[in-house]
Amino acid sequence: MTGELTRAQIVGRVMLGLVALVVAVNALFYFIEQATGAPGGPVSSSYATAESGLAAYATLLQQQGRSTVQLRTPVTAGLSSSATLVVLDPENLGPRETDAMRSFVRSGGRLVAGGASPYWLEDVMDDPPTWSLDGDVSPGVLVPAPELDGVDHVRAAGTGSWSNAGASLPVLGDGDGSLLTVASIGLGRLVLFADSSPLQNALLDSNDNAALALAVAGEPDRPVVFAEAAHGYGRATGVGALPPRWRWAFAGLMLAAVVMMVARGRRLGPPEEATRALPPARREYARSLAAILERTRSPGDAAVAVQEAAHRRIVQRAGLGAGAGRAELRAAAGALGLPEGQVRALFETVASTSDLMAAGRALASLSAGRGAIAGGKKGAV
Repeated sequence: MTGELTRAQIVGRVMLGLVALVVAVNALFYFIEQATGAPGGPVSSSYATAESGLAAYATLLQQQGRSTVQLRTPVTAGLSSSATLVVLDPENLGPRETDAMRSFVRSGGRLVAGGASPYWLEDVMDDPPTWSLDGDVSPGVLVPAPELDGVDHVRAAGTGSWSNAGASLPVLGDGDGSLLTVASIGLGRLVLFADSSPLQNALLDSNDNAALALAVAGEPDRPVVFAEAAHGYGRATGVGALPPRWRWAFAGLMLAAVVMMVARGRRLGPPEEATRALPPARREYARSLAAILERTRSPGDAAVAVQEAAHRRIVQRAGLGAGAGRAELRAAAGALGLPEGQVRALFETVASTSDLMAAGRALASLSAGRGAIAGGKKGAV
């Protein structure tokens, strides 16, 4: 039938769909790889090669012989106080991490922190500076400090400032606000940036920004630890290492591809028969019935129904009355042209399979309208 699919065609279409899905997944991974290979990444992450990343800062430290670590687990109390921890523009920080950072500084650690709207600093120090959207692109030196060693002119993006220094000391800024403040807490040191742009890739090579980046890292023997878990990076590798929003986007694309395939694809199912299935021929029915009767080994019981049906047919064909006797019926059967053997099988006790078959043939002849009727007329069944 035109338009119907065979089983082979259905299997072929399913296999084609699977191949297309595999190709689509590989193409998607290729585009993800190309996207991650191009400049990009979270703001102020040492992995990020975009203009707002700190990859160039990490490279600068390494070129100066400084040890750098990209920490992909949350900051804990086990962090060595002999290190410098960089936490700029974090995407997420929990209370346990800010408590660990506070303990880290009090025990002698150096924390370079801040960025846009750093509300979390209130959990690190008692009186943090107040952040403002107003910023200066050319902040000047306000107070000499170790963090400004070799620094005269700094260039910034002007995306933020400290309008109130709180318990920290402004060292870089202008009359209206400060870009950089410092504070000593316990045995450690806090270096707070209201705007991380002087350390980012786009401006690191401007004016004295590189000198500032090296100075705020502290003593040359201090390893510099970049808190990358705060930017969405974890221990996982491959697709699992992608930021959560990228994984959600990938899952959404896969779901959309599956929905499109289901919507556009032909509904699968068994092929429709070209013709309607007909019941078996009557001869097949008769043969199967005969085989069943033969297995019963009781032809006499089975013959009763055949004889009664044949008697009714004789009455109809011969035009006899309802009260016709057995002898009259037998004579009429002979007059209708039935062989003597079949007549005997219809009116005597059936004792064998051959007698039962003879009675069946007689009934079949009477039903088919074969045989003469007394008076030379044909009877209707």
